[in-house]
Amino acid sequence: MNRIDKKFIQLKKQNKKAFIAFVTAGYPDLSATAKLVIELEKRGVDIIELGVPFSEPLADGPVIQEASGYALKKGTNILKILDLVKRLRRSVKLPICLMTYYNPVFRLGEKRFVDKAVACGVDGVIIPDLPYEEAREFTHYANQKGLANICFVAPTSSIARIKAISKVARGFIYYVSLTGVTGGRKSLAGDLKRRLSIMKRLTTKPVCVGFGISSAAQVKEVHKISDGVIVGSAIVAKIKENIGKPDLVPLVGKFVERLNV
Repeated sequence: MNRIDKKFIQLKKQNKKAFIAFVTAGYPDLSATAKLVIELEKRGVDIIELGVPFSEPLADGPVIQEASGYALKKGTNILKILDLVKRLRRSVKLPICLMTYYNPVFRLGEKRFVDKAVACGVDGVIIPDLPYEEAREFTHYANQKGLANICFVAPTSSIARIKAISKVARGFIYYVSLTGVTGGRKSLAGDLKRRLSIMKRLTTKPVCVGFGISSAAQVKEVHKISDGVIVGSAIVAKIKENIGKPDLVPLVGKFVERLNV
């Protein structure tokens, strides 16, 4: 049982829902990322999702794409991010997941990636372009080492596919609230409640909702019908707004704390 599993057990006992915060690693630099993770833990975030910048993202909207490009120009890569997590583990206790595309994992080697991730203190990995059908070997090895391979379910996923994903998913299931890419939306998908109701009947795994959630009101609404919420673009946009300011970290921390009411 890794930190993600323990966190959801703890939250269930407290009758609480998870708040998962996404930040692009290396944006505006790795030093700032480290400070942000520490700050967000203090502000009550339950799980951190560190985005590994990649040049050809499939699921990221313009806000995260821009942040990834910025981080790549600073020389951010997956090995530097793993080293960052290792340093953070000296003080940070909350679960940390990496959101990465498959190419950096493939370049490093699946087993080497899993071994290094676990050794550095990573608890889970989210790979949007690695469908579960093609992830059998990776998932098997990750399970052996205690690294949760967190799977996506989309609004277009069939009942049969949801059941299949539920069997192999670890940590939690990432429910994509809408078709399209990441980025804030003015309103939640109209059929979100109905689809989550179906999801909850088909799986015993925690189901957390991401994509398009950008306000405290939306977070509150999603918490009513899920096990957790993931906010990314809104946080990354707040980082961009405050780049260059000496109080960037506390300003982002306050923003995230207000989201998680």
